[in-house]
Amino acid sequence: MKRPIIMDCDPGHDDALAILLALASDKLDVKLITTSAGNQTPDKTLNNTLKLLSFIGVTDIEVAGGAPKPLVRDLIIAEDIHGETGIDGADLGEAKFAASNRSALDAMRDVLLNTKESVTIVATGPLTNVAILLNAYPEVKEKIECISLMGGACFGGNITPAAEFNIYVDPEAADIVFRSGVPIIMSGLDVTLKAQLFQEDIDRIRHIGNKTGQVMAGLLDFFNLSNTPHFLAEPGHVEGLHMHDPCAVAYLLDPTLFRGLDCYVEIETSGRLTTGCTVVDYNRVTGKPANAKVLFEIDRARFADMLHAAIKQFV
Repeated sequence: MKRPIIMDCDPGHDDALAILLALASDKLDVKLITTSAGNQTPDKTLNNTLKLLSFIGVTDIEVAGGAPKPLVRDLIIAEDIHGETGIDGADLGEAKFAASNRSALDAMRDVLLNTKESVTIVATGPLTNVAILLNAYPEVKEKIECISLMGGACFGGNITPAAEFNIYVDPEAADIVFRSGVPIIMSGLDVTLKAQLFQEDIDRIRHIGNKTGQVMAGLLDFFNLSNTPHFLAEPGHVEGLHMHDPCAVAYLLDPTLFRGLDCYVEIETSGRLTTGCTVVDYNRVTGKPANAKVLFEIDRARFADMLHAAIKQFV
């Protein structure tokens, strides 16, 4: 039986790969895709999702737009990383279907309550939509199997020294999610910076022989322009492209790709220097029970093969 999932995302180059990875799998049933602001403004992330799905010929999945901004803060976007459109680097064409007339909140609630099995939420952007859902409809918690998210970091951020981008954009939302009691799989920078695609991997995708491979390679070429070295990289090390968001899907498909630790994680919402920090008790000094499985290691080669195999499934 396929595992039902809701994808909450902010496409975004790596979000696009995460969506393809989920749709290509015979293990996952994508019930709904909701979008948030983050990598770009909410109108652009919604349109990017519609364009991507139209390009690959998948127009029967409901796509619902979510919150236009974080819960209490002004919106921060990552235009310097993802470009003016949010997925610069290739032309996906125009969207061939429209977004749902329902809000992300209503659509998520209905999917959770009307799906017989428990549903997994895959969150690859700021956690605003998920937090609003949990606050508005706490009764849905029992229908959520887990939340597999890309966000956070134990050992250093990518937007401040302490914070990873997705958590930093809306730390109040992240705080709600991590305090919710719903099981969490955290793919933070500690693992996603190791989920690298090298130039030969990108070229391998380019030469798959389908349109999707060509377009994804173009997206990855652009994304690679803003790539920065892994914080533990040795001098002279050739750095691969960091595939952050697909990790949240890849874990669901094959947990043996990863190594992690059950930890208590708390979100800093008011620190002068540390707002948005995921405070991970990996040494278990607080005595508090774990609320997340925090991933630290990945089998990079098998992960790259998984992405390649997924892209081959499309036209």
